[in-house]
Amino acid sequence: MKMKKILSVLLMVAAVSICFTGCKKSAKTIKIGVIQLVEHSALDANYKGFVDGLAEAGYVDGKNIKIDYQNAQGEQANCVTIADKLVNDRDDLIFAIATPAAQAVANLTQDIPILVSSVTDPESAKLVASNKEPGGNVSGTSDLTPCAAQMELLLKLVPNAKTVGMLYCSSEQNSFFQVKLAEEACDKLGLKYVEATVSNSNEIQQVTQNLCGKVDVIYSPTDNMIAAGMALVAQVANENGIPTICGEEGMVNQGGLATYGINYYELGKQTAKMAVEILEGKNKPATMPIQYLDKCDLKINEDTAKKLGITIPDNL
Repeated sequence: MKMKKILSVLLMVAAVSICFTGCKKSAKTIKIGVIQLVEHSALDANYKGFVDGLAEAGYVDGKNIKIDYQNAQGEQANCVTIADKLVNDRDDLIFAIATPAAQAVANLTQDIPILVSSVTDPESAKLVASNKEPGGNVSGTSDLTPCAAQMELLLKLVPNAKTVGMLYCSSEQNSFFQVKLAEEACDKLGLKYVEATVSNSNEIQQVTQNLCGKVDVIYSPTDNMIAAGMALVAQVANENGIPTICGEEGMVNQGGLATYGINYYELGKQTAKMAVEILEGKNKPATMPIQYLDKCDLKINEDTAKKLGITIPDNL
């Protein structure tokens, strides 16, 4: 009788142990799909900030979450293919970096939570019903830069400027949105402007060269195609004595003159905080307003300024 009791206890312990082990093995790993439009410093920093922000909150890739990072290499067709893969994989959350990438995945699912970043105006890109009340499965962070302040910076560095060349990709909604804001600022400041657009990266050199002799300064917003080819833009512009005011710091590091813009790494971390709220069931994209960074950073490329013979004012 005593032996039977001992055997019963041992069997119960074994059963509990098996159950516990089975539960641990069946614990669901959170899957996060990432679609990035193209490789350049701003978008790369955005992604890194997102991953680091998740890790700081206890969500570490390879441990309790699995991140499937995909880069479209600047091709819209690749965006669609990647978006289809991530949706079919039934990821728990999708992080879309840049407007074309966000549009590609948002068009394929109304169920999977999607967070976007490096998107200037999600509302005009038709990703959300409104930036204050998204209303669907998409929310995230905007990389809207202070376009008016960038035009004021332009005049501080190039006070004799009369005409600004607006250089951007014609197919990027975010760039069109920013250029219109910059043009409104130019109107108030008494600056003339001409638009110069590219449809693919092969046109960047020629279009930039065409601006030389027609404008005093070139301005490019946070345009993904121009950012990826900024070294070429800077080379042509600087050789012709044309300063470039940029949408973000990475473009300045590649030879642009200056920017007053946002920190894309911090923008990624801010998006990660939103992701944690969704993963933990504390919030849903539908009720999460689009978020913005409050702080902007001034960045001036002193080597470029010296090459162009530009004196940086003491108040900068």
